[in-house]
Amino acid sequence: MTTATRQEVLGLYRRIFRLARKWQAASGQMEDTIKEKQYILNEARMLFQKNKNIHLPPMGLIPLRGQGLRSQEKLRKLSKPVYLKSHDEVS
Repeated sequence: MTTATRQEVLGLYRRIFRLARKWQAASGQMEDTIKEKQYILNEARMLFQKNKNIHLPPMGLIPLRGQGLRSQEKLRKLSKPVYLKSHDEVS
């Protein structure tokens, strides 16, 4: 993982934790808020750990003509994070 990519991932991880700290449940109940905050933290930890060994191919290096376009689309599909793939299957 390049330094820039690593910094972006760590920045995203920090943003998720900050979001969890400020989270308020829609119901307004303190118990719900605590449960939801804990869920956000646990999901983030689990998914980041699960995906820590994923190495994304560099994008945008293939010319956008015929076969290259199909190859690039295939690379984009393969590089989609696991947590987004599971979300697409549910939707």
